[in-house]
Amino acid sequence: MEYVGALYHVMSRGDRGRAIVRGDADRERFFETLGETCERTGWIVHAYVLMTNHYHLLLETPEANLVQGMKWFLSTYTLRYNARYRQRGHVFQGRYKAVALEAEESGYTERVSTYIHLNPLRAGLVHWPEEEVWAYPWSSVPAYMGQARKPAWLSTTRVVECVGIDARRRDWGRQYARYLESRCRQWASEDGRNALMGDWKEIQRGWCLGGDMFRETLLEALGPKIKGGKRESYGGDAKRAHDDRAAAAWLRQGLAAYSLTAERLARLKKSDKRKLVLAWWLSRHTSVGADWISTRLAMGHRTSVSKAARLVEQGGDPDPQRLRRLLEAIPGITDCPLLPSASRRSSNRLSYYLTPSTPSNQTGARQASSPPDRARAG
Repeated sequence: MEYVGALYHVMSRGDRGRAIVRGDADRERFFETLGETCERTGWIVHAYVLMTNHYHLLLETPEANLVQGMKWFLSTYTLRYNARYRQRGHVFQGRYKAVALEAEESGYTERVSTYIHLNPLRAGLVHWPEEEVWAYPWSSVPAYMGQARKPAWLSTTRVVECVGIDARRRDWGRQYARYLESRCRQWASEDGRNALMGDWKEIQRGWCLGGDMFRETLLEALGPKIKGGKRESYGGDAKRAHDDRAAAAWLRQGLAAYSLTAERLARLKKSDKRKLVLAWWLSRHTSVGADWISTRLAMGHRTSVSKAARLVEQGGDPDPQRLRRLLEAIPGITDCPLLPSASRRSSNRLSYYLTPSTPSNQTGARQASSPPDRARAG
């Protein structure tokens, strides 16, 4: 899922759980490559941590170029890592994971940034209170505290302000240190640790982090990309409710095209050609299963849906084809409650995902996708 102004929690692990860095030189090369990627793509990093076998980034993409940028970043680092150790093969395990955050709600930014910044504490690499929270040098915490140089691609304002600190104050770094120390104290107690783990559960397992409207808009934009079984991993009960309501809206449109009511539809024969075409139409345009369609259309067993779809697709009977053309003439759903109105879309940065890319966006995407040259990959 890519869109202009998106905010992501991005993470990836080493292949088979192996290390992605073997020493400080590799760590420096990792951040050097990340910095080059940000220059190419315009990305803004708000928080980061590099562990031995994985990393976490809180990443903002001013342009819709996450996929191409990550492709360049991971492939370039892999080339450089393999060249250094004279080896071949994967460094990272499969595809990276990117969880979209609702940028307008600061609570989600706070949750993810704190999760990232306390990662070394959770792993036992920082022994608080004997050590300061910035003792681990390979995260963005030292840069926040003024204990390390802040990279040009790191922005601290969003994270600082999401925890209620005025970033214009001269002592904002000291205040943020107090905030992290309060979280360390919370982690030190059993009840506090359980509370934090509860807050972080969705970060570790979810596919997006935001309110219901944000989640629904993402699902609507993803649409056919997650149709069918793959869609099960994208939202549980909320996703199923979304699917049902969207399919019901399509069904209302189809019934209107045939001048039918739901009651009259139920009285028609299971083999009625209008039912067959409606079954084909719903299976083509929605993500609900055959059970839902066969029940709503009173067609009996779920296999009737696949049979109907095959009959209509084959096009041998002119009558279903005439009925099919009636449905295909419908310009689209106008009364679906899940399609955001113009006013709702304009207030949400996700609306940019639903509009064509500007020439500048396209240029940035091409630049990000260009392969690394061999000289730099060494």
